Amino acid sequence: MSFFVPPSQHRSLRACMVCSIVQPASKFQTQGCPNCEDVLQLAGRSDSVLECTSTVFEGMMTITEPAKSWVAKWQRLDGYVPGVYAVKVVGILPEDVISDVENAGIKYLPRDGTATEDIQ
Repeated sequence: MSFFVPPSQHRSLRACMVCSIVQPASKFQTQGCPNCEDVLQLAGRSDSVLECTSTVFEGMMTITEPAKSWVAKWQRLDGYVPGVYAVKVVGILPEDVISDVENAGIKYLPRDGTATEDIQ
Protein backbone atom coordinates (compact mmCIF):
# COMPACT_ATOMS: atom_id res chain seq x y z
CA MET A 1 0.00 0.00 0.00
CA SER A 2 1.36 3.38 -0.98
CA PHE A 3 1.35 6.35 1.36
CA PHE A 4 2.36 8.78 -1.38
CA VAL A 5 -0.09 11.64 -1.88
CA PRO A 6 0.14 13.34 -5.27
CA PRO A 7 0.43 17.14 -5.17
CA SER A 8 -3.01 17.46 -6.77
CA GLN A 9 -4.54 15.98 -3.59
CA HIS A 10 -2.67 18.09 -1.00
CA ARG A 11 -5.63 20.44 -0.58
CA SER A 12 -7.85 17.53 0.41
CA LEU A 13 -5.59 16.25 3.21
CA ARG A 14 -7.18 15.64 6.59
CA ALA A 15 -5.74 14.37 9.87
CA CYS A 16 -7.50 11.98 12.23
CA MET A 17 -8.18 13.70 15.54
CA VAL A 18 -7.59 10.47 17.47
CA CYS A 19 -4.34 9.11 15.96
CA SER A 20 -3.23 12.06 13.73
CA ILE A 21 -2.64 10.03 10.54
CA VAL A 22 -2.83 12.26 7.45
CA GLN A 23 -4.67 11.07 4.33
CA PRO A 24 -6.81 12.55 1.57
CA ALA A 25 -10.45 12.96 2.60
CA SER A 26 -11.43 10.48 -0.11
CA LYS A 27 -9.28 7.77 1.50
CA PHE A 28 -10.91 8.33 4.90
CA GLN A 29 -14.27 8.15 3.12
CA THR A 30 -13.57 4.89 1.27
CA GLN A 31 -11.21 3.03 3.63
CA GLY A 32 -11.59 4.78 6.98
CA CYS A 33 -8.74 5.34 9.40
CA PRO A 34 -6.15 2.52 9.38
CA ASN A 35 -5.64 2.90 13.14
CA CYS A 36 -9.06 3.85 14.48
CA GLU A 37 -11.59 2.33 12.09
CA ASP A 38 -12.88 -0.23 14.60
CA VAL A 39 -14.00 2.61 16.86
CA LEU A 40 -14.64 5.57 14.55
CA GLN A 41 -16.19 3.66 11.60
CA LEU A 42 -15.41 6.40 9.09
CA ALA A 43 -15.61 4.33 5.88
CA GLY A 44 -18.66 5.29 3.87
CA ARG A 45 -19.77 7.94 6.37
CA SER A 46 -18.87 11.44 5.19
CA ASP A 47 -20.45 13.07 8.26
CA SER A 48 -18.18 11.03 10.54
CA VAL A 49 -15.14 11.88 8.41
CA LEU A 50 -15.92 15.58 8.86
CA GLU A 51 -16.48 15.19 12.63
CA CYS A 52 -13.42 13.04 13.40
CA THR A 53 -10.79 14.47 11.06
CA SER A 54 -9.48 17.99 10.57
CA THR A 55 -8.01 20.04 7.75
CA VAL A 56 -6.18 22.15 10.34
CA PHE A 57 -2.95 20.51 11.41
CA GLU A 58 0.70 21.44 11.88
CA GLY A 59 3.75 19.66 10.57
CA MET A 60 3.97 16.22 9.04
CA MET A 61 6.30 13.33 9.77
CA THR A 62 6.71 10.00 8.07
CA ILE A 63 6.93 7.06 10.45
CA THR A 64 8.19 3.90 8.75
CA GLU A 65 8.83 1.72 11.81
CA PRO A 66 6.53 2.91 14.60
CA ALA A 67 7.69 0.26 17.08
CA LYS A 68 11.35 1.32 16.77
CA SER A 69 11.01 5.09 16.37
CA TRP A 70 11.65 7.42 19.30
CA VAL A 71 9.64 10.07 17.44
CA ALA A 72 6.69 7.67 17.24
CA LYS A 73 6.95 7.04 20.98
CA TRP A 74 7.23 10.77 21.70
CA GLN A 75 4.12 11.43 19.57
CA ARG A 76 2.25 8.38 21.00
CA LEU A 77 2.24 6.64 17.60
CA ASP A 78 4.29 3.54 18.44
CA GLY A 79 1.31 1.16 18.16
CA TYR A 80 0.05 2.50 14.84
CA VAL A 81 0.59 1.65 11.16
CA PRO A 82 3.48 3.20 9.21
CA GLY A 83 2.43 6.39 7.47
CA VAL A 84 2.38 10.17 7.46
CA TYR A 85 1.24 11.78 10.71
CA ALA A 86 0.55 15.35 11.80
CA VAL A 87 2.54 16.79 14.70
CA LYS A 88 -0.56 18.65 15.97
CA VAL A 89 -4.20 18.36 14.93
CA VAL A 90 -6.64 21.16 15.71
CA GLY A 91 -10.26 20.21 16.30
CA ILE A 92 -12.71 19.01 18.90
CA LEU A 93 -14.19 15.53 18.81
CA PRO A 94 -17.88 15.22 19.70
CA GLU A 95 -18.46 13.98 23.26
CA ASP A 96 -20.12 10.76 22.06
CA VAL A 97 -17.08 9.93 19.94
CA ILE A 98 -14.75 10.56 22.89
CA SER A 99 -16.91 8.19 24.96
CA ASP A 100 -16.76 5.52 22.22
CA VAL A 101 -12.96 5.86 22.00
CA GLU A 102 -12.49 5.59 25.76
CA ASN A 103 -15.00 2.69 26.01
CA ALA A 104 -12.84 0.88 23.44
CA GLY A 105 -9.92 1.11 25.86
CA ILE A 106 -8.10 3.93 24.07
CA LYS A 107 -6.95 6.78 26.28
CA TYR A 108 -7.97 9.86 24.32
CA LEU A 109 -5.69 12.86 24.52
CA PRO A 110 -6.30 15.78 22.14
CA ARG A 111 -3.53 16.02 19.57
CA ASP A 112 -3.55 19.81 19.50
CA GLY A 113 -0.85 20.21 22.13
CA THR A 114 -3.19 21.20 24.97
CA ALA A 115 -2.90 17.90 26.84
CA THR A 116 0.36 16.26 27.76
CA GLU A 117 1.18 12.79 28.94
CA ASP A 118 4.31 11.59 30.69
CA ILE A 119 6.10 9.08 28.50
CA GLN A 120 7.31 6.10 30.45
